[in-house]
Amino acid sequence: MKKHFFFIFFSFLVFLDAARITTVLGTGEAGFSGDGGPANKAKIRGPFGVTIGPDGCLYVCDTYNHCIRKIDEKGIVFTVAGVGEEKGYSGDGGDATDALLNEPYEVRFDAKGDMYFVEMMNHVIRKVCMKTGRISTFAGTGEKGFKGDGGLAEKAHLNRPHSLQFGPNGDLFICDIGNHRIRKISIDTRIISTFSGTGKKSKTVDGGKIDKVHLNGPRAIDLIGNTMWLALREGNAVYRLELDTGTIHHVAGTGKKGFSGNGGTAKLATLSGPKGIAVGIEGNIYLADTESHSVRMIDRKSGTLELIAGDGKKGDGPEGNNPKKCRMDRLHGIFVDKKGLIYVGDTNTHRVRLIEMNGN
Repeated sequence: MKKHFFFIFFSFLVFLDAARITTVLGTGEAGFSGDGGPANKAKIRGPFGVTIGPDGCLYVCDTYNHCIRKIDEKGIVFTVAGVGEEKGYSGDGGDATDALLNEPYEVRFDAKGDMYFVEMMNHVIRKVCMKTGRISTFAGTGEKGFKGDGGLAEKAHLNRPHSLQFGPNGDLFICDIGNHRIRKISIDTRIISTFSGTGKKSKTVDGGKIDKVHLNGPRAIDLIGNTMWLALREGNAVYRLELDTGTIHHVAGTGKKGFSGNGGTAKLATLSGPKGIAVGIEGNIYLADTESHSVRMIDRKSGTLELIAGDGKKGDGPEGNNPKKCRMDRLHGIFVDKKGLIYVGDTNTHRVRLIEMNGN
């Protein structure tokens, strides 16, 4: 079985006795270049969502270049959707690399290996068949609004969707942030419905019913089994949604914006506009705490909030053996692989960073 290519390609960077942070895509200069060459010499512009695909490659939303980039097992970068730099909404039925996109924010893969991504400014979810390379619109009409529950997803209206993830039954969940809801699309029928949120921008009730609570800026989700993890950007908090019981539970953040509480109880800490969330090894929850320019982690065993990278201030580096000294600038995307390697879309530094924790 082929080993994870980043473990091979960047293994010379790893020190087992220390954490380390490095750049795996981008030069730090905004631009669009490098296809067919080494990823760490390519230029990108404002990366958001990141994920590892079923092929073991790293996929990146090159958001302000309006495209999706891929790094293969040899560390070579390619564009797999969008033309790069030019924005629009076109190309359905044709090759994904000829289509026009408008700010792809997050990318995921279904059980069949097909790629789905959110285009926030087109208010749609697009799908790429990885066997044919053809692109189509899976949800949304391109018109901003709230409409369509109970009908086909491609006829529904979304309002600035930001995050998406597949559930245990293959259904697709979407953070429809402008509507303050999480929407769900049945993978079998393609019928869309509201899964959580009333549409009202108010405080979420701890222990409430998923379908009756208010959600203040549902920005990012991740799912493991029957548990969904939700980051509220405006709400400055993290909640756990239990799909089997239909209840929602407060996990981290007081609701006030800030950068306090590292090393203490997660519920008493302050967060600063988190826009990315990922479940890691041992069930720990990793946050792209965007407006504190840091990566923070909820330790599920102790219930504490730990600082992983950044110091709360924006900047660019320095990289090396102390991630907590490496400043970042409005990171959005975050993904943790099965080895515990953390990938971050560090948006305003135009880099995708790799964080290696002790022992990885």
